[in-house]
Amino acid sequence: MAEVTTFETTTAEGRFREGLVLPFLVLVAIAVTAVRWPDGIVFPAVALPLFVLVSIAAVGVLVPSRWWTGRRRLVVMTAYMLLSALLLPLAHETAALLFPYLAAATAGGQLVSRKAATGVAATGALVAAGATLLVGHLAPATSQWQWWVALAVGLPVYSGIANRNRLDALRNAQRAAAEALRAGESEAREAALLERGRIAREIHDVLGHSLSGIALQLDMADALRGNGHDEEATAAVRRARALAVDSIGETRRAVHALREGTLPLPETLSRLAEHNAAALTIDGDPAPVGAEAAHTVVRVAQEALTNTAKHAPGATRALRLAFTDDRVALTVHNGPATAERDGELADGTGVGLVGMRERAALLGGTLKAEPARDGGWTVELELPR
Repeated sequence: MAEVTTFETTTAEGRFREGLVLPFLVLVAIAVTAVRWPDGIVFPAVALPLFVLVSIAAVGVLVPSRWWTGRRRLVVMTAYMLLSALLLPLAHETAALLFPYLAAATAGGQLVSRKAATGVAATGALVAAGATLLVGHLAPATSQWQWWVALAVGLPVYSGIANRNRLDALRNAQRAAAEALRAGESEAREAALLERGRIAREIHDVLGHSLSGIALQLDMADALRGNGHDEEATAAVRRARALAVDSIGETRRAVHALREGTLPLPETLSRLAEHNAAALTIDGDPAPVGAEAAHTVVRVAQEALTNTAKHAPGATRALRLAFTDDRVALTVHNGPATAERDGELADGTGVGLVGMRERAALLGGTLKAEPARDGGWTVELELPR
């Protein structure tokens, strides 16, 4: 935003110089020459109509109007330059000497074609040199410039061209900055929408699966109590409570994973493995992984480690993250249980890994969960990066 403001300020300064300085100098030249007329004027009868025409042209080219098409502007600028060049040797001792210089600068700043602007200025310089020689020959008693000095009246055209180029560059930069700002805002809105969708899917997966299990257990408890199986109904209620507690933990882990989304995937898994007392091995050179893929890898690791804690307490756990040219793979393995399972915690809905498998499929990957040869369990996830 600061860059856009800087461009606007610089462009405004250029417009100020273009919009006020030239008109001020034109008005000074007209006013001073008119007040001092005919002091310093050679051949007043010829100089007066030239002065009037030059004054009209000088003011006219500075007035913005829809009438100024490219061809009309070129014609008027040419007339302005040539009339000023003819007036120069007749009034070079007055403020009228500014007219050809102002005409050349105005041509450089207003004519779109550089070739046309330099052509107008060069023609005016030649006319000024020729007119100086002619007036010097017709009125040898008057003080005149050297003819080659009059050629300098065309030089300000380069100043006008340079100023026009600078203003055009600033305007282009201003437009580019504004477009970049709009593009950045659009990308930010799109990213926010994607993030909201990701959070919504995550919360839906966690709570949807957990609430389904809770509802199933409560329905079972209601049916058992109606048949006189009070103890079994009470156990079902306890399992529902355990699922609710587990759902709260899963939601917290999901929120934590969303917050950790900006960390590199190996670092996030390293923290997760350390928190769950599991070993982590990384194969291949770590490479950038898309946000959706990285989040799915973390969620599968969390789900697998949670299932291990439920169904194989005390078992050894190991994570392996592998990077290939275009894919990333996660393997979570646990050995057989070495402690007695908690019946309430071990029972679950069985849909956690099913949801993860669906998410992997949506991303173009695969997820496998199967018993291992050592009596444990292995979960394998593979996703495109």
